[in-house]
Amino acid sequence: MAKTNPELILAIRRTAEKLSKGAPYQWGHMGSCNCGNLAQELTRLSKREIHSYAMQKSGDWTEQLNDYCPESKLPMDQMVSEMLNYGLDREDLMHLERLSDPVILRHLPVSERNLKHNFKNDVVKYLKTWANLLEMQLLQQIDLENLETDKKSIALHE
Repeated sequence: MAKTNPELILAIRRTAEKLSKGAPYQWGHMGSCNCGNLAQELTRLSKREIHSYAMQKSGDWTEQLNDYCPESKLPMDQMVSEMLNYGLDREDLMHLERLSDPVILRHLPVSERNLKHNFKNDVVKYLKTWANLLEMQLLQQIDLENLETDKKSIALHE
């Protein structure tokens, strides 16, 4: 699972928000599918640019992620590298494209776990759940006792 960090959490939340407010969504389009929408948010590339990069290689997101080579200098691989720099791993993106990460799905009510990978409302639900999970992980990393001690230490040194 992704390395939790505020930038990634915010990007996932913004992607969900944009989709829920009507951002273009088309699962069969590499720039406006599940990964394509998150790629737009993380890379600031347009759906057209993402799709153009993807068409320089063969296959859907999963196949291209399987063939990913950070040294290739191909635009698609460079874009994936940029996404991975936010703490994602290739499996996160593969799961996003199919809405299939078992950890994320376990955090949904049982009656809502049968998500359709090409249904925008299900993508939004998955993204929101994923962001919430990453946020919980981030909060668990915060040691309030030491944070408070650090604040006292700073105040004493002023």
